Amino acid sequence: MNADRQRVEQALLDAVRTPDAYLTEIASHLISAGGKRLRPVMTIVASRVGRDEPAVDEAVLGGISCELVHLGSLYHDDVMDEATTRRGVDTVNAKWGNLQAILAGDFLLARASEIAASLGTEVAGLLARTIGRLCEGQIEELRHTYNVARPVDSYLTSIDGKTASLYSTAARIGGIVAGHDRRTIDLLTDYGTAYGMVFQIVDDVLDLTATDAELGKPAGHDMEEGVYTLPVLHTLAAGGTAASELNAILGKPLDSVEREKVLAIVRSNGGIETAIARATWFVEDAERICDQLPKCAATDAMRAAASELLASVTR
Repeated sequence: MNADRQRVEQALLDAVRTPDAYLTEIASHLISAGGKRLRPVMTIVASRVGRDEPAVDEAVLGGISCELVHLGSLYHDDVMDEATTRRGVDTVNAKWGNLQAILAGDFLLARASEIAASLGTEVAGLLARTIGRLCEGQIEELRHTYNVARPVDSYLTSIDGKTASLYSTAARIGGIVAGHDRRTIDLLTDYGTAYGMVFQIVDDVLDLTATDAELGKPAGHDMEEGVYTLPVLHTLAAGGTAASELNAILGKPLDSVEREKVLAIVRSNGGIETAIARATWFVEDAERICDQLPKCAATDAMRAAASELLASVTR
């Protein structure tokens, strides 16, 4: 897998290299800052299900098309959030300005689409639909900003679109380019969705439970921005004193004192545990899917990945 990761890193840098050194620098900024490359890894592992051999070049290309979509969305997210740091470096908008960040994000999406098109019409159409789903998921989140009555179903719909859909697509592309049968491709797609749901719920739990140093930003940043995630929504829905206190504080931007108070309430009233229980359902879905896939090292890795992700908030 290490060799495949190196192929991914080189292919990512190659994908954003242009005759314009200025654009190349901006487009490669977050690539150079590093990252886990989970989406390309998903594509490569999915392509290797049922076989013990290095990933085909098409799997690497499919994976980086998904990673470029992810990176492009981060460029746009940082503009919307007015973020100043990402992965330990200045954001593109902080370093070069909003206009450059938006255009560079568009460039990354365009390169992703170009690469997907080189893999065939099915992959091209799939990636285009996924970009649309990312937008739909983000809009669903935005329409409920500062809404203390946000339904849990709205949250689940949002993360299915803005996060899980890209993992689902990454896995499906791996199956397509490897020539897997349709049943296996559909199982891989469902696995990607389940994994992506776990990923986002865990990320939202960590936003409330990790320290500022661990996160690289203030804990509770989502609440500060008016984004009420699953632990918060479950605390609100449970009623009682905790819900009343939250309702009295939320619904508007928070100062640092209010943020710390809200964090204390959510951390101590069961909302986090309920969110983890929901994530556990998706881990179990992922494991059931793995039971139906060919027994091999890739399937074993997929099974372990979902449970290890959840373990990061249950240890």
